[in-house]
Parts: sequence; structure tokens; C-alpha cells
Amino acid sequence: MTITLEIFSDYVCPYCFLAEQPLLDALSAADEDLDVRWMPFELRPYPTPTLEPQGDYLQTGWARSVFPMAEAMGVPIVLPKVSPQPYTRLAFEGHLFAAAAGKSAEYTHRMFTAFFQDEADIGDAKVLTELAAELGLNAEAFARSLEQGDYAAEHARLLRYGTQDRQIRAVPTFMIGGLRQEGVVPAETLAAAIQQAAGNKPS
Repeated sequence: MTITLEIFSDYVCPYCFLAEQPLLDALSAADEDLDVRWMPFELRPYPTPTLEPQGDYLQTGWARSVFPMAEAMGVPIVLPKVSPQPYTRLAFEGHLFAAAAGKSAEYTHRMFTAFFQDEADIGDAKVLTELAAELGLNAEAFARSLEQGDYAAEHARLLRYGTQDRQIRAVPTFMIGGLRQEGVVPAETLAAAIQQAAGNKPS
């Protein structure tokens, strides 16, 4: 029986980016059959104002937590200068397009690196289309999909699922079978949770 692993994240959350490598390490070590699903969670959905990188909140939080954690993990990261920070609805709708083409994980990783390493404005449809093309997706179809809102309803449904059904309040949050792990979790902890979920499976 397949174990479903849901990762709730937001592309503008640095901890979600930092949590990606331990997850990949845990997945590479897992013997279980896993259905890995990257799930959307908008920390500041429109019209809630997004944060400005020059503000005290981000400057202090990154200096005290994000930069030290990234350095300890060996992950290159910058506080993007995009100001204010982008909304991520379009990027998540683009993810659904990518997922339909079998590139969910690749697209997710590129969103993280585009924002936290390249300082790209991932709220801009043109930028998203260029990134999608990098991944081998059909740029014209991708741009048309965003413009027409082909995945807007599905994205809204997934947001409701996360907040209402799964009671997600912070990201990253991992739902492994029925088990919940929150924050930047070591690979060993995630691997143990996967094994526990496998042990709880009905035979």
C-alpha cells in the first residue's frame, strides 16, 4: 500500500526551501512506496500586504535564524531584494500545470532557487513562464494557462484542503500518512516517520 506524503509549503518561505534537502535525503533512503505531493499554502494571500526585505522583521529574522541555519546546512541562500515580496498564487497555479506534466518536484525546486538564489520575481507571469521553459515545459501553453486561470479553482480547493481538512497553520508541514511533522526536520526524523507510517498501514 502506498504512503501519501504531503508537503505544505510556500515558495517565499526560506524554511520551506531549507527543508527540501533533508526531505530528498529521507526519500532517497526510503524503501516504502511513496506518493509525494507538494501542496500550496500562501502565507500572505492577496490582498494581505506582503513583506519588504528591507524591513526589520525580515532583516532580524534572517540574521538570527535563516542565515545561520542555511550556513550550517551548506545551502546557498540570499534574502531576495524583490520588494515587496511577491504573491505566490500564480506560481502555485503554474505548479499544477507542471505537475500535470510530471514535473512537480522539479518545478518546486526551481521556484525555491529562483527566489532564494536568483532573486527572481516569482509573482510575475513572464518570469514564471521563462522558468517553466527552463524545465522543458511548453512556454506558450504555460503562459496561456496562467492567463486563463485554468488551475485557479483547483488551487483554491487545495488551499481550503490544507487549512480546513489538514489544519495547516505554518509551513513547512509534512503529513506522512497520518503523522505530522512541522518545521525544518532532519532527514533521520522524516525517515523514521515514513517507517512508522509504513508500520501503521493496514496489511
